[in-house]
Amino acid sequence: MTLDKWIAALFLAAALLYGYAAFDYPLLPFERHMSFKPNTWPIVLSVAAVILAFLILISPRKAAVEESAAEIELSRLGDYKLGQAALIVLSMILYAFALRPIGFLAATTLFLTATGAILGERNFKLLVPIAVAGALFVWLIVQEALGIFLRPFPGFLS
Repeated sequence: MTLDKWIAALFLAAALLYGYAAFDYPLLPFERHMSFKPNTWPIVLSVAAVILAFLILISPRKAAVEESAAEIELSRLGDYKLGQAALIVLSMILYAFALRPIGFLAATTLFLTATGAILGERNFKLLVPIAVAGALFVWLIVQEALGIFLRPFPGFLS
């Protein structure tokens, strides 16, 4: 089995586990009759992920000529940008820890700026305003449209 099939199998297992956890999520009494429950979107996401992973698993193998260009070769693993991937994962972890102490807007702006720099963007005059606009846009959508409170500033300011 090729690497993409193994990844799809792991993704399928994770999606099934996520779907089970979402389906088994305990609802409050007033949530039981709501049309859009807290577990509705996670169930939809898990069903979509299961379908996509299953499609990858049952898809036929590509021709050998196409495979060599698109296939990940484990013998050349050092040639890939694993350092960038590790730095982005580390940035995600630091972002999660920074949300409460420095607030959503600052943490998201720093996260977007840092990951943009990790991926190679060096025009900070363009990167920082886009990161600020993205953080503000997401905060406004979550706060106003969805009605979910996100602390925009650090706790000592609000």
